[in-house]
Amino acid sequence: MNRPALPADEPTSNLDSATGESIMMLLPEIQQSLGMTIVMVTHERELAERFAGRIAAVGDSKLTSDRMKS
Repeated sequence: MNRPALPADEPTSNLDSATGESIMMLLPEIQQSLGMTIVMVTHERELAERFAGRIAAVGDSKLTSDRMKS
């Protein structure tokens, strides 16, 4: 059964740090329990480094890097 990806466009934007942290802690739980891929777009590299399993970077409308975290 195919499951759609869950888009998360700047999921911590305009949130205080505690609420943003709570949201980011929920995303892996959602991903694991529903077996969904989460596609997160963020300008906050720290969030990507902490929570993403794969990080793709885009600059000037081009893919500039794409790597899996180990």
